[in-house]
Amino acid sequence: MTETAPITAIGNALIVGGGIGGMAAALALAARGVTAELIDIDPDWRVYGAGITITGPTLRAYQRLGMVEDIAREGAIVSGSRMFLFNGMHMRDLDEPPIEEGLPATGGIMRPVLHHLMQQRIEAASIPVRLGVTVETLANRDGGVDVTFSDGTAGRYDLVIGADSVRSRVRELAFPHMGDAVRTGQGCWRVAMAKPPSLERGEMFFGHRYMVGITRCGVDRIYMWLLTPHEDREERLEGEALVDQMKTHLADFAGNAGWVRDTMSAQDWVNYRPLEAKIQPRPWSDGRIVLLGDAVHATTPHLASGAGMAVESALVLAEELARAGTAEDALMAYEERRYERCRDVVETSVAIGAAQLAGRPGEEIGGIMGAALHRLAGPF
Repeated sequence: MTETAPITAIGNALIVGGGIGGMAAALALAARGVTAELIDIDPDWRVYGAGITITGPTLRAYQRLGMVEDIAREGAIVSGSRMFLFNGMHMRDLDEPPIEEGLPATGGIMRPVLHHLMQQRIEAASIPVRLGVTVETLANRDGGVDVTFSDGTAGRYDLVIGADSVRSRVRELAFPHMGDAVRTGQGCWRVAMAKPPSLERGEMFFGHRYMVGITRCGVDRIYMWLLTPHEDREERLEGEALVDQMKTHLADFAGNAGWVRDTMSAQDWVNYRPLEAKIQPRPWSDGRIVLLGDAVHATTPHLASGAGMAVESALVLAEELARAGTAEDALMAYEERRYERCRDVVETSVAIGAAQLAGRPGEEIGGIMGAALHRLAGPF
């Protein structure tokens, strides 16, 4: 992790949620001398999911945590991506230069692998982790937060950080002006499996009412995503039925998308979920309680920036706590730095999905994506 100034505004912190944002916050605070405690409701601290695309801005954020070499070793680093029509006709290659000298351009990694790498960092930093527990009550009092936990224990902390996902318990308890994330009308199908023999870079497929992308996540692993209009079903598709439906949606695709369709099976990891997103209204803090990650800026995968935004938010929070004279001033500064950038990511991602649902031309959608990624390459 990069050299950092110490935090004096707080001495200890509770981080609720052991996902990407929560672990990044714990690591960033501990590196600056804060006694961080992490809790997660899952007693096994598992993570589900296929893979994630690691964009240049996300790599930059992970570089601040000292984890780029880990990601390169366990995932895949590439120099750009390839654009195809859905029928397999090659359109063009996009070379993506690094956004900082010495930083890789882009890549991908399996989400469980990334979580394991971060969990190893948590253990190496001697950050205590309590599993199978969440918060029951939160009370701001006398410059701190009194917390009772779902296992009947209690504690007092200088700061409580809610990084507990889109269904945040901290948000529910402390931020009544906020609400649940909203479905966008699209659904995302994902499969994680062996790499097609000819695939070296990430690939995207346009010109169809469905959009498809493939991300390399290791030497011989990929995940592929497919975006379709969401349809509510009385019964949840599972196993062979889920695989068969995804194959049906991919019927018109050729190239490596067609190879994945013809090769995938129920033995691979296949998943479907409706997409939802929301940039929560301000304020993002109440006394010494603050939110970050999906709890406050849940986004769709269109800009591949959900993980990156969570890590950025954790880093900015730690920076402002080190810079400000009081925790309250730091939380205000954190919100000022993060709100517009996170709003841009959430609203642009939703707009891209809406354009896909409306059947807008691929060139128009690509232009929206390109402009947003250019903005994201700027400083955070």
